Amino acid sequence: MPEATGPIGIAGAGAWGTALANAAAMAGNDVILWMRSPEQAAELAGTRMNERFLPGVRLLDRISPTADLGRLASCCAVLLVTPAQTTREMAEALSPVLSRKTPLVLCAKGIERTTGAFLCDVVEEVRPGAPVAVLSGPSFAHDVARGLPTAVTLACRDAALAEDLATALSGPTLRVYHRTDVRGVEIGGAAKNVLAIACGAVAGRGLGESAKAALIARGFAELLRFARAYGGEPETLMGLSGLGDLVLTCSSAQSRNFSFGLRLGQGASAETASEGKLVEGAATASALVALARAKGVDMPIAEAVEQILSGAWTLDQAVDALMNRPIKSEH
Repeated sequence: MPEATGPIGIAGAGAWGTALANAAAMAGNDVILWMRSPEQAAELAGTRMNERFLPGVRLLDRISPTADLGRLASCCAVLLVTPAQTTREMAEALSPVLSRKTPLVLCAKGIERTTGAFLCDVVEEVRPGAPVAVLSGPSFAHDVARGLPTAVTLACRDAALAEDLATALSGPTLRVYHRTDVRGVEIGGAAKNVLAIACGAVAGRGLGESAKAALIARGFAELLRFARAYGGEPETLMGLSGLGDLVLTCSSAQSRNFSFGLRLGQGASAETASEGKLVEGAATASALVALARAKGVDMPIAEAVEQILSGAWTLDQAVDALMNRPIKSEH
């Protein structure tokens, strides 16, 4: 960590933010957990339970809930755990609060829809010269909060800082590996959400396990092609933040993206399939496809998801389009 010491800050008290707060506390850190609502902060401080987002999981004693963003100024690092599409807004709010030396660790998985910018680029635009990192990998909030064994990846271009941050966040049940390939880690996290929607739709339509396995394999090939085009390292995508996260998200109804796709496959519209919950893959799909087209990257599965979400194709039309592509070598 930087020479300055202090608590770990968590900006965002949804399920993932609360889980990471518990994980950071289990790793031996004091934690300041920020949320927008003073009423929620007071309730959380009193009950130590975030029943709205993470029912049944107790907030550890080393965590201090607050609605005062200024409290994060004392933190040696801040984890930004708000939705991907609010990253710019939150970085701008944090910019006058945090020291330029304070690392901001991005924990959302997505691409800015309005600009097509990767989230680290958004933060670097808002906080030029300040350290930025990204945390990603196969992890469900309930597992992490309950102290079930989980491994993720943290990437920062500063190798020493990446190692320091990973060490600070690693505890008895959360193992954090570190890399310098920021682009590869954030691409793995963003793209797998779109592919998980496709896998959920296959399951919802009852197309079989063989189809789902093929979709995961070919989806991973798309992810690799996209990452290479944008400077990600193939080794990164073969790890936790790429293949590991893809397999988890494409295989479990605990994933909001998979569950969203599942309901699409069962006949729900894109408007009703979310059930009022945030689905990062749905917000990211159009930006991902636009970036792929800009570099001439072939991503037929991601494009099929984008076409379904836009209403241009039905699920059956998407399946027909994928199955009737020209026959070619697998690689």
